[in-house]
Amino acid sequence: MDGQADGTPSRLSVLRSSSFRIVALFAACCFICGMTVTALSGYRSLHSLTRQIHEAIANERDEALSGVSSRDVAHLTSAIRSAIRSDPTVYYLLQDAHGRTVAGNMRDLPRIDGPRHLSWTWFPLPPDGHPVVGQGQVLDDGGYFFVGMDGASLRSMRRDVWLTLVWSGGGFLLIGLGGGFVLSRLVLRRIETISQTARDIMRGDISRRIVLNATNDEFEHLAGSLNAMLDRNEAQIASIRQVTNDIAHDMRRPLARLGEQLDMAAEATAPQDRVRAITRSMACLDEALEIFSTLLKLAQIEADDRAPDPQRLPVADLLASLAGLYGPVAEDHGQMLVLVPPEGGLELDGNRVLLTQVLANLIENAINHSPAGTRITVTARRAGGKVVLAVADTGPGIPAHERERVFGKMVRLDGSRATPGTGLGLSMVRAIVRLHGGEIRLLDNAPHGLRCEVTMPATTGAHRNGW
Repeated sequence: MDGQADGTPSRLSVLRSSSFRIVALFAACCFICGMTVTALSGYRSLHSLTRQIHEAIANERDEALSGVSSRDVAHLTSAIRSAIRSDPTVYYLLQDAHGRTVAGNMRDLPRIDGPRHLSWTWFPLPPDGHPVVGQGQVLDDGGYFFVGMDGASLRSMRRDVWLTLVWSGGGFLLIGLGGGFVLSRLVLRRIETISQTARDIMRGDISRRIVLNATNDEFEHLAGSLNAMLDRNEAQIASIRQVTNDIAHDMRRPLARLGEQLDMAAEATAPQDRVRAITRSMACLDEALEIFSTLLKLAQIEADDRAPDPQRLPVADLLASLAGLYGPVAEDHGQMLVLVPPEGGLELDGNRVLLTQVLANLIENAINHSPAGTRITVTARRAGGKVVLAVADTGPGIPAHERERVFGKMVRLDGSRATPGTGLGLSMVRAIVRLHGGEIRLLDNAPHGLRCEVTMPATTGAHRNGW
């Protein structure tokens, strides 16, 4: 929160704080809901009591009128006097057409037909001052007949309802404030945990993560998503650092050779020696640029979590295009490239350019590292829900203890150092295969040679743009 110069939070900053807003919102909701329920309950109780009183009044009126043959003052007088003697708690009033009281236990009233609520009335002797709820009716001869009952119970209930609303409002407000304060502490404590983790990361501790409490609530899901994002960011940062280290390490050899060749060109006296030195310098520069480009592409592939622009690829077409491209190259080396046609309908989901590069690198390795007379076989088969692509040769192969090491960056075995290359081909192949959810293995090709197997998920269901 913003503070004043002395560090004390200003009133405006307190009102704008999330804690205050949560407390105020919770208290308001609690107050409104509680008061609504209490008011509806009080209204229902008052309505029920009022209905009961009016029904009782209607019964008394009907009973008085049912005992007479005509609804006029003359016939009702004796009935009203008898009713007062039998039940003096009920209010009766019978007036003639001139407004004079003929019978009853009430003083004169204005002639109003229908339900009436009187705030005061009294017995003739002594006065009681109770409110009256009753029903007035104009008679056939112009007289006026009124029946009422004591409304003190209704007034008392109305007062009790108002007192209940006042006290309940205070109680609901206190409960809302207390509950809102507790809720704000719980919510803001979780938010502060996330904020503290973010501050630690900004200070350089990129391995810091939000502690999960196994509550399986929204904050837990948010923390899990943030942790996954932080893991991804840390992996990308590590990848960038690794690329930087790889470039710094792997570029030293070609750059050192480039420097040597440039020194030789500068020191050469004969024109032909200078030309040869410059030509070798250009070759070293090309090698450095190739290594740099390959390292950047490899880092990009390793940082991705899915293949870009996936397509449904018929395996037979993919292998046929490579066989047509590398068949003549193998013949130039005195080798034989054989394509075994795969079964019909075999398909892969993936990026055509990247998967073509995988198979091209494996075929080129077999051609470049095998002697004349070598047979290179390219096959594809289905194995359960997988597609197994294989490039096998009858060349010298790779010792079993060296097969995992050759996937490292810039690794070249002693027997292949004279062959042109950067030592990044198999690193690139493994990165692409893993990007597509597959794996690569180097196996013996009995009786001799090497068999490279790439296992990839087969296409299932309708193709969708994206994985």
